[in-house]
Amino acid sequence: MDNERAEKIIQSDVFVNVNYHGIPVYIQEVNHDKAKVFPLDALHHEQEVDLAGLNESGPIILEVD
Repeated sequence: MDNERAEKIIQSDVFVNVNYHGIPVYIQEVNHDKAKVFPLDALHHEQEVDLAGLNESGPIILEVD
């Protein structure tokens, strides 16, 4: 993933599925070629990873009642 796309995902109002080597993650911050992320199933395990390991699998549309 490139820096510009990662920044757009962070700023998006739509939750976008992002994986780091197959593990679903949430991107908190982008700094050059690195991103601070945490796995969706382990919110307290913040990590700094290479953007090259991130890939996008599409948005999740949440319905609000």
